[in-house]
Amino acid sequence: MTEQGPDTHQLDPHNWVKNHADYLYRYTITRVSDEEQARDLVQETFLSALQGLEKFAGKSSERTWLTAILKNKIIDTYRKKSSGLKIAGVDKAEAEQQDFFNADDGHWTKEHAPQNFGIDSADILMNKEFNQILKRCMNKLPALWLSVFTMKHMDDEATDFVCAELNISTSNYWVIIHRAKLNLRACLQKNWM
Repeated sequence: MTEQGPDTHQLDPHNWVKNHADYLYRYTITRVSDEEQARDLVQETFLSALQGLEKFAGKSSERTWLTAILKNKIIDTYRKKSSGLKIAGVDKAEAEQQDFFNADDGHWTKEHAPQNFGIDSADILMNKEFNQILKRCMNKLPALWLSVFTMKHMDDEATDFVCAELNISTSNYWVIIHRAKLNLRACLQKNWM
């Protein structure tokens, strides 16, 4: 155990698996969608944390510290998946937008407007089914699109951070977000409604 002072949190590596493995796995599986890779990332997180025990400043809880390490490992995974992938063309995406949005006001065209998914937040089973379908739809996205979408909409990362971490321009970022949303919407409308 490492102690950083009277008012700081303590680390208990002997109980990390028991206390945090399930939480870290659930956090990871929603972001990488591959069970084996999720387990590997959690194990790598524990190993990195053991190697960096002296870096724990005690300013956060043990779980928060482990989650921060895991988050960096997930971002590294996104980087690896997205490196070398062809970046979407901005001009082509702008042309595609004309099919979906009115030029004068930027709103959806009538034929492409989103339809009501009929989700009732009080119905837990329906939400669980919707989440499963959403996960399947997200898994169909190209790796770079999934990485950008997940970092922005699941991890609430700033656009500049996402662009810097994945080494993409802001123009490409917006193209990717746009295409990811269109693909997810089409997939959800096909499989949920």
